[in-house]
Amino acid sequence: MARGRRGLQFYQREKKINSALLKDIFEIIIGTFVAVFLAVAITYFIGMRTGVIGDSMEPELYNGQEILINRFIYKLSSPGRNDVVVFLPNGNQKTHYYVKRVIGLPGETVQIIGGKVYINGELLEEDERFDKMADAGIAENEVVLGDNEYFVLGDNRNSSEDSRSGNIGAVSGSNIIGKAWFRFKTDMGEMGLVE
Repeated sequence: MARGRRGLQFYQREKKINSALLKDIFEIIIGTFVAVFLAVAITYFIGMRTGVIGDSMEPELYNGQEILINRFIYKLSSPGRNDVVVFLPNGNQKTHYYVKRVIGLPGETVQIIGGKVYINGELLEEDERFDKMADAGIAENEVVLGDNEYFVLGDNRNSSEDSRSGNIGAVSGSNIIGKAWFRFKTDMGEMGLVE
């Protein structure tokens, strides 16, 4: 009889190990499914994917690089200085998305003097990665931003069509699609958050 119990106990232990293993596998499958579902839902409802056109945002973003746009963030807050935003110039639905960095905020005065940016008459301290601008464009004179207007520049300042251009000018907050959030890897750039 002792022999029969030992065999039965071995069988029960074997069954517990298998059910624990099956439970772990099931949890991994469910966890993966939930993660994929959340990623798709977040991308669909909050984010949007687009490509960068041109070299105006180099070295941060490269021509042809894919980025993920957070369309939800500016429903809760306003764009801040140095945010990289995606917008349609003058709300034109027939053009491509522009990707630029916010320099001037609503109510501020922006002017470019000697290739440098001045906000409300004071020099804007900027990273050395931004070139001195050869052309001030319309910002040669003071540009006064309205209640919901932003002054944007490309990081590659001498190869950028931005708020200095008369056909773009100040960007209305209502034309901003969202914040450039994540960049995908290319031959020239690494994958990661947009800074």
